[in-house]
Amino acid sequence: MRKFLLLFLVILASALPAAMIAGTFLKGRASDRVGINSARPLQGAGGKAGPEYSIQAIRYASAEDEVAGLVMGAPQGEKINIALVVWLIRGGGRNILFDSGYHRDTFLKYFPSTEYLRPDEAVKLAGIQPEEITDIVISHSHWDHIGGIDLFPKAVVWIQKEEYRYYTGDAWQPAGNHGGIDPEDVQQLVKLNTQGRVHLVDGDNVEIFPGIRAYTGARHTYASQYLRVEGNPTFVLASDNCYLYRNMAEHKASATFSQGDEPGNIKNQARMIELAGSPDRVVPGHDMLQFQKFPTQGRIAKIK
Repeated sequence: MRKFLLLFLVILASALPAAMIAGTFLKGRASDRVGINSARPLQGAGGKAGPEYSIQAIRYASAEDEVAGLVMGAPQGEKINIALVVWLIRGGGRNILFDSGYHRDTFLKYFPSTEYLRPDEAVKLAGIQPEEITDIVISHSHWDHIGGIDLFPKAVVWIQKEEYRYYTGDAWQPAGNHGGIDPEDVQQLVKLNTQGRVHLVDGDNVEIFPGIRAYTGARHTYASQYLRVEGNPTFVLASDNCYLYRNMAEHKASATFSQGDEPGNIKNQARMIELAGSPDRVVPGHDMLQFQKFPTQGRIAKIK
């Protein structure tokens, strides 16, 4: 999405906490790392396969956007209706959200959307109460993905260590880049960290739950991540690391932290396909087509 509007940057400017406290983190081991062409099933902790997870896409709002802001190099002027989504992963005794949506007044007022339903209310449509969410994996720190972390009172937040470090520090220095980042979200993230509710994921190809691994390199933001959910079949949840199915079909980057990151984003889209085993099992971040490709009732698509 086009998250770098000058208006937002003016509205969001505010002071951040001076002290940023480091959280607990998981680190990828060299023996865990697999190359772009490796799509073999990965086993969970102790050499055992992970649980068979279910995955649902929950649409909490819709919006109109410019295709050129989503697919780099696309012609100007084409509009598309996009979905604002959180993904619910259930299995192994956990109710995991991938991304958390948003609810703060700043964006409710200034970002035009339709059919908005606060994310904690939206998950109830899937039969889950907000306090039953055990974990939230944050793909990246943009307002519409991290802005709902305070709506789920018992959830532990999982975010890349370098993403946390940058957006709670360097991003707000004179040479930093905090486009699309809400200072209130950053403050909430730090608060949860002081409460022991933040886990920092250290790098690429890290198993965060049995059968669920986090990958980096697509650089939508400073250290964005995407997920591979092992199963029958396996799926990759891309979030904004791949906005639309069209990005994969046309081999065009999503918006990236810098223009120089676009080749790496395209490379990681290919990696997602390899990890999933098929482009049909890579779920983009904002594509309405996921609610057509998979069985859907109301706001909820059953991915598996």
